[in-house]
Amino acid sequence: MSFVEPGLFDMIMRLRSRGISDTNVLRAVEKTPRSVFVPDRLKMQSYDECDIPIACGQSLLSPMTTAILCQTLDVRLGHKVLHIGTGSGYSVSVLSKLCKRVYSVERYKALSETAEETLREFAVNAVLRHGDGRFGWKGQAPFDRILICASVRMFPTALLDQLSEDGRIVAVVEGQLSFAQRVNGKFVEKAIMPLNIMPLEPGKSLAD
Repeated sequence: MSFVEPGLFDMIMRLRSRGISDTNVLRAVEKTPRSVFVPDRLKMQSYDECDIPIACGQSLLSPMTTAILCQTLDVRLGHKVLHIGTGSGYSVSVLSKLCKRVYSVERYKALSETAEETLREFAVNAVLRHGDGRFGWKGQAPFDRILICASVRMFPTALLDQLSEDGRIVAVVEGQLSFAQRVNGKFVEKAIMPLNIMPLEPGKSLAD
């Protein structure tokens, strides 16, 4: 019998009860040890329903926020995914179990390096890059799915341009969890629900 971390079962049940119905997302979350991505001093909070502070003034999003973002993204096994805001690497690890490959961009060099080291232990199908997430990863475009783990005033044009036909981008836009889908060369946007997360920061930080 495989070891199940304390709190994981309760977290999965909580996600189910609050509307996470995608079994693939639930399975990916269940297979991702969240505690590995949490600072040592906060390990006891790994499976609590709260954001957890990490380095560079950033946060590991709560389990429910991570799950609803991934569910809204509607990822398929053959998809190529662009992930903006690597952070601790937790959501990258979850997404890597849902798609063909994840390309993740992080503005803080220290976070990118730490996440890369952590993810290496799991041999996930993800590639990380230190850069300005607003501009995506043009050299690897097009992407079937793009997830911005931050809030924005509008979907960045540079990211929309990197979506494939029928591609989908997800972000919190003006306080609303939203997605835009490319259909016949045009974008159809839809707001899902109110959601409050940190804003997408501009630029690339070399100091942190």
